[in-house]
Amino acid sequence: MSKVLVIVESPAKAKTIEKFLGRKFMVKASMGHVRDLPKSQFGVDVEQDFLPKYINIRGKGDIIKELKAYAKDASHILLGPDPDREGEAIAWHLSNLLGLDPKDKCRIEFNEITQNAIQNAVKKPRSIDADRVDAQQARRVLDRVVGYKLSPLLWRKIHRGLSAGRVQSVAVRLISDRENEIAAFVPEEYWNLIGHFTTEKQKLTARLYSQDGEKASLPNEAAVKSILKDLDQAKYQVVQVKKRDSKRNPAPPFTTSTLQQEAYRKLNFTARRTMSVAQQLYEGLDLGKEGTVGLITYIRTDSTRVSQVAQEEARTFITERFGPNYIPKEPRQYAAKGRAQDAHEGIRPTYIGREPETLKKSLTSEQYRLYRLIWERFVASQMSSALVEVTTADIAALPGKRYVFRATGSVIKFPGFMKVYIEGRDENGKEEEVILPELKEGQPLNLNKLEPRQHFTQPPPRYTEATLVKTLEEKGIGRPSTYAPIVETILARGYVTRQEKQFYPTELGSLVVELLKNYFQEIINVEFTANLEEKLDLIEEGQLPWKEVVRGFYFPFSETLKLADEQIGGVEIGDEETDEPCPQCGRNLVIKRGPFGKFLACPGFPECRTTKPILEPIGVDCPRCEAGMVARQSKRGRRFYGCSRYPECGYICWDPPTGERCSQCGDLIVEKTTRSRGKYKMCSNPECPTRKGTGAKAKAKKTKAKAGAKSGTKAGAKSGAKSAASSTGAGPQAKSRAKTSGGTKGKKTKDAKVE
Repeated sequence: MSKVLVIVESPAKAKTIEKFLGRKFMVKASMGHVRDLPKSQFGVDVEQDFLPKYINIRGKGDIIKELKAYAKDASHILLGPDPDREGEAIAWHLSNLLGLDPKDKCRIEFNEITQNAIQNAVKKPRSIDADRVDAQQARRVLDRVVGYKLSPLLWRKIHRGLSAGRVQSVAVRLISDRENEIAAFVPEEYWNLIGHFTTEKQKLTARLYSQDGEKASLPNEAAVKSILKDLDQAKYQVVQVKKRDSKRNPAPPFTTSTLQQEAYRKLNFTARRTMSVAQQLYEGLDLGKEGTVGLITYIRTDSTRVSQVAQEEARTFITERFGPNYIPKEPRQYAAKGRAQDAHEGIRPTYIGREPETLKKSLTSEQYRLYRLIWERFVASQMSSALVEVTTADIAALPGKRYVFRATGSVIKFPGFMKVYIEGRDENGKEEEVILPELKEGQPLNLNKLEPRQHFTQPPPRYTEATLVKTLEEKGIGRPSTYAPIVETILARGYVTRQEKQFYPTELGSLVVELLKNYFQEIINVEFTANLEEKLDLIEEGQLPWKEVVRGFYFPFSETLKLADEQIGGVEIGDEETDEPCPQCGRNLVIKRGPFGKFLACPGFPECRTTKPILEPIGVDCPRCEAGMVARQSKRGRRFYGCSRYPECGYICWDPPTGERCSQCGDLIVEKTTRSRGKYKMCSNPECPTRKGTGAKAKAKKTKAKAGAKSGTKAGAKSGAKSAASSTGAGPQAKSRAKTSGGTKGKKTKDAKVE
């Protein structure tokens, strides 16, 4: 009996969905995009009105062949990549490869991976959205135009290997401009005068607020000394006490941007780490008795909308858990900001009844912490406002009341949403609630001391990952799916560095920004880039032809490119000097770039040929000696992770360590990525019994497979081929090859051993 073939993007998602759909369906993964523009050439035919030349992505041949084989036997095909532009484009490319008509109802869309959502989605397939595909094509072609036309210019004029991106260049400009603001900032001196007072039982502090009815101004120490002289014999009295109630409303459910910001503030997660863990929560995790289920809704969204069903679930849960006073009279609605798509909901738990603590044993530490953050934020977003009593007390100096000190404090009268969650802040962390003692007008106070405090105005702060993402979102630069790649790209290209969580432009980054400012104003212009994003939105809405947008960008850009190539001379950029001395000649080593990235070298070359790798701390301790682990590069350019005490300690692993330890052997847990399984975690120790395929059971399977291949018997061949195929997780073609080759009459062959 033929089955319905459902194609999604990742194996983890496929595994979860297949359990929800039953035997009449088979779910397979495309492993992301299957076709794209070629890397070796421009790939856009300008003469044919910007016709893209799509080719199968290198390394995806086996996947495409396998999907075609499944499609041939399927009764119907449904395409279920992510519900965004990129997902729509993947569905469109798959329809072309599999011979489907994009106008047929072959596309399914779901915002969460739960049984109800998946089963409802397969009942309501639609045609592929051509406008959404066109928006993705426009973005891809625009990025290709900038990347493949501008990058060679940077190679010729500055340094080989450089590249420029349409959106990433703007992010570098923001960081560079902020650094220029800091360099040009001239601090100004100012003072505060703090009074430390006591009542009969309690202490309080107040700041000098006014002088002779005007706001106090203390520009220098002389002004402070003059006031201290006036206050030498003063007495103090409370002259006014004001109390008012203030409401504080909860933050809305997370969007992609706000999730990245808050995870950075509260969990110290980078944007990439946040999205990686969130993807795992979205695609589905094994919860034991409940099986595999998606824990959160779709993670690439700029909407804060919440479905009516989710709101009702939340209100019921909050009422039962906290009482009826903790829910507002009407469900909270959050307005979309700017040009938010609003097609998807905000990021929330798929079922509010799955409380974080009940799932703790089924999740990794990272998964638990991020899920708890999302769960708490969503619950709080549907709760009542907090009621805070704000008290302001004015304390006058007697006689004359020329000088007035002011103390402000607050008391939480009703916690509301604050019982569950309080949003973090970028600059100063959580707000501190100052509680004042009971004060009455006319009440005398005793002065302990007057404390002058000198201050200087501060320059604007450098961007952190959270504030950069926030600024990109506010200015309309990029989309939810691009924030993490933007940060990773500008770091990888060496245009910025990250020190103590803050971004600094490198000399190279500043040089590239200045060149782009002088010759490519539009490329580096924040408003222009934001307007281009708006045009992509209009394409998606069917209001603007995509090739018209590309034409409007390409031809003026080409003219500017020719002019810049003629006018820009060669730019010399010196090597960045470090504080590390050369062990041979004592000169400070410099940072150089090679085919496999950056390395340290002696500036005395060729007389001194000392070179050293650049060791990048990764925030993980070595399981052998507890020293810090660092990222390294092999001679062939492959990235790996080793102990910083090498050669005294030789521990290494070839996959990114997560920081978690294996419960069986104590070695590091690493994150692996393979074609068949996508991203998953496993112990770095190949001898560890937790690793599938290396234990006694797996070795027995391999031995049995070899024996079956050599025996020539039908039973042995069948058993051996089956064991070999299952132990490698091979597809149907591989299993078929194993079975056929195993049946040769006593012929020694390696074909039975599945590669």
